[in-house]
Amino acid sequence: MVHVPRRDGPPSVHHVAARAGVSLATVSNVLNHPERVAPTTEARVRAAIAELGYTPNRNARALVSGSTRSIGLVVTSLRNSLFTDMVSGAQAAARGRGNTLLVTNSDDDLEAQAEHLAFMESTRVSGILLASMTTSRDQVETVRKHGLPVVYVNYEPAEVDACAVVVDNEQAGYVAATHLIEQGSRRLGFVSARPDLQPVARRRAGLLRAIAEHPGVVLVDVEAEDIDPPGGTDAGARIAAMPAAERPDAVLGVTDLLAMAVVTELRAAGIRVPEDIPVSGCDHNSIAWGGAVPLTSVTMHGEEMGAVAVDLLLAELAEPAATHVHRTVVLGSELVPRESTLGRARAAEVALATPPSDPRRSEA
Repeated sequence: MVHVPRRDGPPSVHHVAARAGVSLATVSNVLNHPERVAPTTEARVRAAIAELGYTPNRNARALVSGSTRSIGLVVTSLRNSLFTDMVSGAQAAARGRGNTLLVTNSDDDLEAQAEHLAFMESTRVSGILLASMTTSRDQVETVRKHGLPVVYVNYEPAEVDACAVVVDNEQAGYVAATHLIEQGSRRLGFVSARPDLQPVARRRAGLLRAIAEHPGVVLVDVEAEDIDPPGGTDAGARIAAMPAAERPDAVLGVTDLLAMAVVTELRAAGIRVPEDIPVSGCDHNSIAWGGAVPLTSVTMHGEEMGAVAVDLLLAELAEPAATHVHRTVVLGSELVPRESTLGRARAAEVALATPPSDPRRSEA
């Protein structure tokens, strides 16, 4: 009869070794280096693990190795489906590579972001994915000085040499503005806020490029208080109150939430969307897709960004720091036309004829 140590709590590696009739080192190899163990021995150990319900103590492992097979992801806002898509993509990629994903939400608060980064360090994650929209140089340098690699998501750092994956936000602004101009706009309204946010600044740059390519089109800037719905509600009311000769004949919201609120206010004032004023968003936020008028927007490829970020981080972990070369992966963005710019009948025709989008990557 095999002697199994007395259990006064959860099963331990000692219990597994005794049940399988092997050494502690053999159990460790099964858990960490199964290629070193004979298949029959591995099967016996895994049967003991299943029978006992043993779960490896990740904290204990971390104390010995200095890290876990966990990746941290700090996002700026889970209210935007772009970031929830990032989480989904990163989680699937991490799991597929034998890692777990820890996620925190800073809610667009740099102080909270610093606290979350410190928390990730305390859990001894192997590295951190940071989905911020503003510079975080001091926070990132602190983390990296402690030996943890950081990969940026949805932000391209100029102030820190680090790996990053971004969507082409300038292209997003360009294709959305070009679409509205092609619908006949000559007074293109741009509803935006927070120019300090990199995606906002780059979408505006794309809008200006599109206008520059079309002589006769003028920009009507409509500044909102913020990039969330209340800002769009106020901006939409101001647009509706403008004299017809000064009012934009099309509107691009720098976020879908802004654009959605503008649509609501215009329709409440008796202005038809899209017959009188077509409206487009620019960040493919699924929260804004409902309502009476489905919103035209631009793909952001959040899941793809999350998966690529995991690949970049694991590649950096696998390479010596002295030879690692940081790189930036840029994903393309494509227009998703819907009823808010095309009308119901035309939008239905386009939806039937449009194949699923495929993000195109480039690297720097």
